[in-house]
Amino acid sequence: MPALRAILLLLLVIVPSTIVHIVPLLAVTLLKALLPSARLRRACNPLLTGLAESWIGINNLLFDHCTHTRLDLHEQASLQRDGHYLVFANHQSWVDILVLQRVFNRRIPLLRFFLKRQLFWVPLLGLAWWALDFPFMGRYTARQVARNPALARRDIEATRRACDKFREIPVSIMNFVEGTRFTPAKHAAQGSPYRYLLKPKSGGVAFVLGAMGQGLHSILDVTIAYPSGAPSLGDLLGDRLDAVRVQVLERAIPAELAQGDYQHDRAFRVQFQHWLNETWHAKDATLAQWLAPAPAPAAKHR
Repeated sequence: MPALRAILLLLLVIVPSTIVHIVPLLAVTLLKALLPSARLRRACNPLLTGLAESWIGINNLLFDHCTHTRLDLHEQASLQRDGHYLVFANHQSWVDILVLQRVFNRRIPLLRFFLKRQLFWVPLLGLAWWALDFPFMGRYTARQVARNPALARRDIEATRRACDKFREIPVSIMNFVEGTRFTPAKHAAQGSPYRYLLKPKSGGVAFVLGAMGQGLHSILDVTIAYPSGAPSLGDLLGDRLDAVRVQVLERAIPAELAQGDYQHDRAFRVQFQHWLNETWHAKDATLAQWLAPAPAPAAKHR
């Protein structure tokens, strides 16, 4: 039955909603690509954003009314619809993206994710992400960069170009700073010092803060927990996801971290990584509090 339920939701809700939104979105995307002036291309952005938020809104209705998943939200933030945010979160599942969209849609500017360059070729969606100014990154391995150091500069330049666009519009720049989804195997291979998290990578966050400067209002630090274990999309659609807990903390951007040279100043890199590590220790403590097994009931003595 869960499999049948997931198939019916896909066929009756998700696919029709996707078609209804993707057709006009791609039409505006094509228009944007053909327009000769940057000013005219920027004029397309509100329409594209509105279509994306409407699409997400339908998915959120599905989340709320077609599943029994309980969202337990703990929020310490003053969110602004026209704000400028850097958002980061721990990452366990593709469901994380739907959870983030459920929490933030139409409450802050549309989340822009850093995507792997290969995702540009996903049929229909790749063009939509491009039109919405999602940055595409190479995500090169350390071995690839060691063989060709110029590869590292490509992602830096892609980040700078994206941030140049983001200065002109309200924006929420989303970064999964662990760089990949958590699995026990990855956790063991890293020798991670955290119980529920992989090691955070500071480069992407540092480059965004450096490129945006004072253009960002604050950081939204998001912690996501699944008490019954990390779900798949099939678990969500099949109504097998009981609950998700989310904490949103708004953090001021430390002035000293928005002004250093991460690329060339080793001392600054160490300082930045230390700040992110401490943030991750706090996140790990929150997850430990939420996910710790309940104590066994005391034995009765006669």
